[in-house]
Amino acid sequence: MDDSSMVGLLGRVTGTVGPGLVGEVIVRIRGGAEHFLAYPSSPSDRMEPGTVVTVIEYLPPRTVYVARAYDS
Repeated sequence: MDDSSMVGLLGRVTGTVGPGLVGEVIVRIRGGAEHFLAYPSSPSDRMEPGTVVTVIEYLPPRTVYVARAYDS
């Protein structure tokens, strides 16, 4: 999987993402769903489990930087 195929995908936070934390998100990809370690794209953002996020940057093999997909 290349960097460009991950960027822009939607995911859901499964482990809190925030400052000083290594969070976790699940992203639907390759016909299934996969877990990735996650960091906030903005260092001060905090996202609780259940938050829908967009992948902003992908660092192979299993790390992503994410931002809120939309405000609910």
